[in-house]
Amino acid sequence: MFAPRTTPWPLVALFTAGYLAPYLLPTIVGRLDSGLPLSPTQAGAVGSALLLSSASAGFLLASRVERIGARGLARTGLALALFGYGAAAVTHPVPAVVLGVLVGGFGSGTATAVAATRIAGRPDPHRTTTLGLLCVSALAGAVYLTVPHLGPGHGLPLAAIALTALAVWPATARLPAATPLAGPGRDGNPRLPHRRHGLTLAACMLLWSLAQNSLWGVSGRIGLTQAHLTEATVGAVFAVALGAGLLGVTGAGALGPRLGVALPIGAGTAVIAACIVLSASATDLATFATGEIAWNTLYPIVLSYVIGLAASLDPRGRWAVLVGSASSLGTAAGPLTGSLLSAQAGFPVMGVVLAVGLLALALPMTAVALGRRHGASVETGEGAETVEVMEVVEIPLDTAEATPAAPDRLAPAT
Repeated sequence: MFAPRTTPWPLVALFTAGYLAPYLLPTIVGRLDSGLPLSPTQAGAVGSALLLSSASAGFLLASRVERIGARGLARTGLALALFGYGAAAVTHPVPAVVLGVLVGGFGSGTATAVAATRIAGRPDPHRTTTLGLLCVSALAGAVYLTVPHLGPGHGLPLAAIALTALAVWPATARLPAATPLAGPGRDGNPRLPHRRHGLTLAACMLLWSLAQNSLWGVSGRIGLTQAHLTEATVGAVFAVALGAGLLGVTGAGALGPRLGVALPIGAGTAVIAACIVLSASATDLATFATGEIAWNTLYPIVLSYVIGLAASLDPRGRWAVLVGSASSLGTAAGPLTGSLLSAQAGFPVMGVVLAVGLLALALPMTAVALGRRHGASVETGEGAETVEVMEVVEIPLDTAEATPAAPDRLAPAT
């Protein structure tokens, strides 16, 4: 009787392993730039390739996790992450590093897809997601504080991801082999429901994540070259920002349904746009730290509501994985986009362009949230289902349908 409240630590661990690479993107790109014969734009392209590989795993596996089996698929993903990132960490020829990063990225995406699908079937998905966000934020913060003191080279952050995959491997023994997920709607029509809302949200999240991670992918360079900070100082700012992200995750859980869904998504995106402008224009420690910390505090709050909104579109978790994978595509294009924009126009102009794009995206995302809220009561003829959908939409932080979004770096801080 107490089983539904048991903490699913294997899923939390798998979630952490899958999301760590996007969280460490700034230091990965920065170290590829400084440790290998790559230009900033080329290093950003490698970071984009990593995340694109991760996103492709999500699209490929979104509807196959149940059939293949969570345990075997999770182990495959962790093995790919271990050997891919591990090989990239200890080798120096650029083609070999890129190949290792691609293999590791696919492993990260595989782990994320398994975690997202399994969490969708739990009675307390937001609690599990929150624990995962807390763990990955804490771990990434520790890496940002530690890596600058361990010496130069491109391999340290990649090695950290590989070792995390190795540490998580034993937890997969508690995952099911090929047992279908239990939950409402699992045996119903296999067609994706709410396609218009789902496609709109997926398209918006692709661009939303692209804007966020265009800045995140070059944040390290902004701190080093424009704000004239040391690597240790930039790492400390990122660690504090990730800590602020922990507060954001906790705040999202405490806030719950009090503001509905549309307001946090729309207004939150607008405030994030302002934070991006501030961070991109930073020329000193105070401005840089303020922008990064505020941004990383707000990001997970908005993301939590988007996660709940995506989960409400399909109780089997397919839209959650697909919207998350679309988000990962945007994340993948972020480092290269940020590198190109900053190289052509400078960091401040890049920030303005990204902010304007986010403000435009806030409108259709809010419309989807409003449409799901007002349309939930008439989209099914069974009263019990109607009440359930309304709970998902109204309380995305405590619903049985919420599930994690893709690796957006989950958050600039979270």
